[in-house]
Amino acid sequence: METLEKQIPPQKQELPGSEQQMEPKPVTDNPDYKPTGKLKDKVALITGGDSGIGKAVAILFAKEGAKVAIVYLNEQEDANETKEIVEKYGGILLQIPGDISKEEFCKEAVQKTVDKFGKIDILVNNAAQQIVAEDIEEIETKNLVHTFEVNIFSMFWLTKAALKHIAEGSVIINSTSVTAYKGSPELLDYSATKGAITAFTRSLSQNLVKRKIRVNGVAPGPIWTPLIPASFDEKRTSEHGKNAPMKRAGQPVEVAYSYLFLATEESSYFTGQILHPNGGTIVNA
Repeated sequence: METLEKQIPPQKQELPGSEQQMEPKPVTDNPDYKPTGKLKDKVALITGGDSGIGKAVAILFAKEGAKVAIVYLNEQEDANETKEIVEKYGGILLQIPGDISKEEFCKEAVQKTVDKFGKIDILVNNAAQQIVAEDIEEIETKNLVHTFEVNIFSMFWLTKAALKHIAEGSVIINSTSVTAYKGSPELLDYSATKGAITAFTRSLSQNLVKRKIRVNGVAPGPIWTPLIPASFDEKRTSEHGKNAPMKRAGQPVEVAYSYLFLATEESSYFTGQILHPNGGTIVNA
């Protein structure tokens, strides 16, 4: 596999960001990976599956035999690339564009997945947005509300809709963040949603354990995804990840293995837990 340590030059995009405009492009696939059919006959619904971590998870799940549906806002070029890679490996991928900040669309996304594949075995609540604000006074109410709608309300809506089709032994995996544990002075509302996701994950795991549905989460650190150049200025983007103990940004492919572990029977005694692929930051939680 290509080197994972990348020099990031200054760059800036508009939200939600696109992998096609990133330099260098994130590493979302390991062509040397040898699948063993861990997810054979499984169906996975992944939000934010067009790029970044969601894309890497979609590719890895497909390699392991899962049929995959990806939800994304409007980044069609990125979504097409994800589909091409999955199909190159012999997988099947359903594209579902739309806005997860709307409850009705969340219901539609679940229904389209079930209409296509007949069930859902793995729900990955991954999509998120963040808007930088140096001070709390700069946070606009409309942005605050929308960030909560995208990042945490959607998880309630998607989970509620999916549970009608999720059987015993299925799994739910939620994307939280290192910012939920150590905070972020520039991302107050984003960090607050990620803290809520951690609490949601722990609480939902207890709620669903009687149904034998496992619920876990992943809290990535500084990962090189389109959200970074779409959120920060050129200088901050070029320094992304340098404050991590490993002194570099992580790549989406490095995070995807955490999701695969939580999606398989290898994690059968895990529920209510959070994995921390964050470049060495100790969070003690």
